[in-house]
Amino acid sequence: MKAIFRLAATSSCGLLLYAILALGACRQKPDRLPEAVGGLADPVMYALDVKTFQDSNGDGFGDFVGLTNRLGYLDSLGVNVIWLAPFQPGPGQDDGYDATDFFGIDKRLGNRAAFRMFLEKAHNRGIRVIMDIVLNHTSIEHPWFKEAQQSRTSRFRKWYVFSKERPDDADEGMVFPGVQKETWSFDSVSREYYFHRFYKFQPDLDYENPEVLEMAEKVIRYWLAQGLDGFRMDAVPFIIDVPRTGSAKPAHLFQILDRLAGTARAVKPDVLLLAEANVTEEENKDYFGEKGERMNLMFNFYANQYLFFALSQGNAGPYVKALEKFREKPNGTEWAHFLRNHDEIDLDRLTDWEQDQVYKHFGPGKNMQLYDRGIRRRLAPMLGNPARVAMAYSLLFSLPGVPVIRYGEEIGMGDDLSLKERLSVRTPMQWNSSRQGGFSAADSLVRPVIAQGPYGYRKLNVQQQLLLPNSLLNQVRTMIRSRKQVAGFFRQEWRAETLASGAVLMMRYLKGGQSLLTLHNFSDQPVEVRVPGSASLFKDSKQIFSLARAAIGTDGSVALPAFGSVWYISGKPQ
Repeated sequence: MKAIFRLAATSSCGLLLYAILALGACRQKPDRLPEAVGGLADPVMYALDVKTFQDSNGDGFGDFVGLTNRLGYLDSLGVNVIWLAPFQPGPGQDDGYDATDFFGIDKRLGNRAAFRMFLEKAHNRGIRVIMDIVLNHTSIEHPWFKEAQQSRTSRFRKWYVFSKERPDDADEGMVFPGVQKETWSFDSVSREYYFHRFYKFQPDLDYENPEVLEMAEKVIRYWLAQGLDGFRMDAVPFIIDVPRTGSAKPAHLFQILDRLAGTARAVKPDVLLLAEANVTEEENKDYFGEKGERMNLMFNFYANQYLFFALSQGNAGPYVKALEKFREKPNGTEWAHFLRNHDEIDLDRLTDWEQDQVYKHFGPGKNMQLYDRGIRRRLAPMLGNPARVAMAYSLLFSLPGVPVIRYGEEIGMGDDLSLKERLSVRTPMQWNSSRQGGFSAADSLVRPVIAQGPYGYRKLNVQQQLLLPNSLLNQVRTMIRSRKQVAGFFRQEWRAETLASGAVLMMRYLKGGQSLLTLHNFSDQPVEVRVPGSASLFKDSKQIFSLARAAIGTDGSVALPAFGSVWYISGKPQ
């Protein structure tokens, strides 16, 4: 049964295959669900930055008290995991990803009491909280680096990667090409070169040094002891690379992940470890671990890139291939799927022609593009058509694994392309039509709220959308509720194929004697499809969710409007 289920059906064999599946589903016993990540049966993750979410004291910075006051909103949305952007102290040259104290809290965001109160209130609502932990590097202003600069005999000199000579490949391996010029920079204090995978003000820590690894373990233990439920592990491939073996293609020390993950699980066995690792399908097992003993969640960057290419073409075929390519994972692990995050949309794994197509449709202006590989826009202005935006979310919330949504995307917030690099998609949350969008009473903000145009806070905000039954916000809330109704299906085996010459993505999950089928129209034209094996699949069927009145006929035909979608369940549980 499992072997048949994993086959990719062609149009000529689809009817036969679905008939076999339907018959098998009638006979099989209820499936044993794979192990849930962190014990969460229906995780829905929400990413936010404390400083741009809600200001409570009028200083222009969001804070933990403001975030605590908005937990009711997140709870009503259906969120049960919050991912916090970095909130440690630092100069803020990279928006928090340049810490000067791994154990502290930026005083503008609140004190430890406010942080503990936030965690307590979130946990009381059944919401887990993970922190973006940046272990690859520090700020150049960190006391460790300051001391490392002073003397070759300093203990901290060996915490970073220094070289007396400039390496031959010092201008390779940059994370931010077009902005960043090199990965080895000269330090006028130490009179040596130091390695920085990211900006020159973010020197890399050297994990070949056991003291550095012990420090990272101490940081992990500390924050878990404070009550956090896990971490979004920033830049995982760079934590474990060995710069001395090359800037562009260095060796990797995967045993470091064993230590970090083992340390976390010793404190909290159900810890969530979400890896930022934009790697190939062959490398995935190295980050998950053969049995899931390393990271238990990984972002599916590859599928995300091909989703935007598929949307640009109005054809789901490339996305199906991408999902299949990254299908394999150990038990107890999951892929984290997303539409937008806090960075640019990375298109680096697309071919040049595929990249050009995505740029043409979604980021044609040079000011919309970044790092010679990506787009720095929010989803709504990029996709343009509100129906296409809603369809993309319907897809996200009907995929296997863990859906991740970024703050403001649920109301279709816009971007501010006048801001530097990735800050264009990091503007304050728009709560209502009052001054500063209800984010703050201050005149000067951490970052300007979007005020003008169709995405300005007076026209687009949470309060307004709560009152409109068909708003994006209320559609997203309905999608999340619908997902939770059938959450068990999304940890089962799945099958994806296209219908209507590629315009429609069909996904099917089997659980016990039931099937969950989802259909999404990627095209801007209405289509009518006939689902293979429909006579048996539509028996005892129940619609779970639909966009724009998708219609299911008694003969197994489904009429989908442009960018329409429908989820339905058929069969009887056993």
